[in-house]
Amino acid sequence: MVFSTLSFLCIFLPFAAGVHFLLPQRFVGIRNAFLILMSLLFYSYGEPVYVLLMLLCTLWTFFLTRLMSGKLRQAALYAGVISDFLILGFFKYAAFFLENLLAAVPALAPVLKVPDISLPIGISFYTFQSVSYLIDVYRGDVEPSRKYGKVLLYISFFPQLIAGPILRYSDMDKAMDGRRADVSDLGTGVRRFIRGLSKKVLIANVCGAAVDRVFSLPDASLSSPLVLLTALAYTFQIYFDFSGYSDMAIGMGRMFGFRFPENFNYPYRAVSMQDFWRRWHISLSGWFRDYLYIPLGGNRRGTLKTIRNRMLVFFCTGLWHGANWTFVFWGLFHGFFVSVENLFVRTKENEPAKDPSGSKEKGIVRKIIGRLYVMIVVTAGFLVFRADSLRQAMDMFWIILSRNCGTIAQQQALYTFCSRKVLLVMLAALILSMQLYRIIPGLRRFGEKTVPVLGAAVSLLLLLLSMIALSGGGYNPFIYFRF
Repeated sequence: MVFSTLSFLCIFLPFAAGVHFLLPQRFVGIRNAFLILMSLLFYSYGEPVYVLLMLLCTLWTFFLTRLMSGKLRQAALYAGVISDFLILGFFKYAAFFLENLLAAVPALAPVLKVPDISLPIGISFYTFQSVSYLIDVYRGDVEPSRKYGKVLLYISFFPQLIAGPILRYSDMDKAMDGRRADVSDLGTGVRRFIRGLSKKVLIANVCGAAVDRVFSLPDASLSSPLVLLTALAYTFQIYFDFSGYSDMAIGMGRMFGFRFPENFNYPYRAVSMQDFWRRWHISLSGWFRDYLYIPLGGNRRGTLKTIRNRMLVFFCTGLWHGANWTFVFWGLFHGFFVSVENLFVRTKENEPAKDPSGSKEKGIVRKIIGRLYVMIVVTAGFLVFRADSLRQAMDMFWIILSRNCGTIAQQQALYTFCSRKVLLVMLAALILSMQLYRIIPGLRRFGEKTVPVLGAAVSLLLLLLSMIALSGGGYNPFIYFRF
């Protein structure tokens, strides 16, 4: 089950939120048990077998954290981290590894067979949360829970189970022991959820349908303008899809009395690639920073080792997204630009340029150039990210460089892509993702005064439009299945 379905919107979520709200707040144990039950039902709706895998992982994690004392402390950490990564590696990367091994050594084909392993939904998210809990307990950052139910709720909580954000145990610990979710929290959470749902359904799905149509066309029908527009559309799709899911998760967490950290902070307004990764998928960036980059030495051991550490982190970041060389290339591509900036760019992010004249014009120009640079790099990277193979990605780039759009088939494909609906949605995506509406004088002050009046009406309208779009049974992918 995913959030952007009518069964979830009309049955599951209203029931879960309604019952949880009606349960007395002093009975926090009953509330937690109810959320565990709903989370297991949510996951078993699409993955009934793999619920057992998740239960075993959480039980093993709970058992090991209870052993983290004395001489067994380090052994328990190694056992937990290695087992989590072995499980993730088997389900997510075993087939990928064997395919590449057979491609490199064809003589092994009669001996080795590539297994058909289905990927458990959300396994990358809940294994990372398990690892973070093990390490935090080992470091003494959090106390090991004495209640298995708390560990199970932390890892299996359905709002963030299948698409993040990746939480730390400390994000939920106190709230699991006692939380208050009043009418105000419920209303705030509902509005945040609707905002995320509308991002996903009204913007990401429209862009995604157009992108998929282009990627299904033969190369002879592709032109430079079409591939450029497609790359930009996918850049909008993945942002509004992923940030939409994060908004829905944060909103649902608020409904149930939890305060989840933000996962996106308008990354397309970044003025450098370093700034981009402070704003994009913040929970994943923070995870790799705290549990891989800093333990490797971070930037404390000289320039070459800093570059090595950074490139290793981006290699792992790319591979985390999926078992394909396109993801690995995407990660290293970003790592290259971040490393180059770290070597040569010394200006502080998001500050106007300081010069003797005190003029702000140079700072504004610098920001515009920086944002244009970021969008070019990010869009180029996401074209590789979306491609089925590196060969297809390179073909796409070659089409862009060829500047070809002369055949009838190419013109027809471009005309089909540039429908009024797609262009309007892409324009809205540009305005919203870049916060271009902020340039309108007085709009922010007007919005602050009218939110209490119009906020509920706008949310209701967005919910209605989203449900109408979903009721048609059209394009509604879950693009994080590979994650």
